[in-house]
Amino acid sequence: MYSTTSAGPDREPPPDRSAIGPDSRGLWLMGNDVDLARRLAGTGFDWLALDAQHGAIDRSALVDLGRALGDVGANYVVRVPGVDHAWIGASLDAGAAGVVVPSIASVEDAREAVRATYYPPLGERSWGPLTPMWDGYAPDAERANAQVQCAVMIETVGALDAVEEIAALEGVNLLFLGPVDLSLSLGMSLDDLLADTSDSGPVGRILAAARGHGVEVAAFAGDPSRVPALRALGISRIAVATDIALVALGAQQVLDLT
Repeated sequence: MYSTTSAGPDREPPPDRSAIGPDSRGLWLMGNDVDLARRLAGTGFDWLALDAQHGAIDRSALVDLGRALGDVGANYVVRVPGVDHAWIGASLDAGAAGVVVPSIASVEDAREAVRATYYPPLGERSWGPLTPMWDGYAPDAERANAQVQCAVMIETVGALDAVEEIAALEGVNLLFLGPVDLSLSLGMSLDDLLADTSDSGPVGRILAAARGHGVEVAAFAGDPSRVPALRALGISRIAVATDIALVALGAQQVLDLT
């Protein structure tokens, strides 16, 4: 196996950038087209999320996209298919700045996500970055642990019930609201979920847990029309659209102009 530092003695590491930073707008990619991903990465979005849970991104596409996005201005994260050590490790090995882990139903699920995201001593991630294959930068284990973002999705009743414990876990640095699935899990409409701005509401509880333990909150809007409601709740890290929505909106704009 190659060295645990792959940057080379004369290579400067890239500047540290938060994967999903404050006051940021992200674009959710369902498709696996490499050229389109690179093009979209240069349009001004702060970060991209590659969806390997519900999108068309398998392990082969992950490597192709990792290679293609290694030198663009926007960081990218991967929503992995679930609490899966192999997928989490592979996503980070391919150069992702963080992972968004769905299907969290308990504090133990969140612990497993942390174990898979970090190298020892905090976690159990196996060493093996892929980025040196395309002459990309690979940080050493200590730097990787300091830079990576582990976002766990709060979208189930179990995750909401345990949100305070989850937010307190070392290594969880982002709670990621999945409003569609959370509304389904709670048996309420999406509009009602987002309209409840009280501290005792589901989203208020997530925000309070995050504040209490010094972690941040991000959310999936999916459609730009939901962004104002999420911002009204105090969430500023938002996936504002999907590639599917972006194409539809662009097509409609062209039709409206012609």
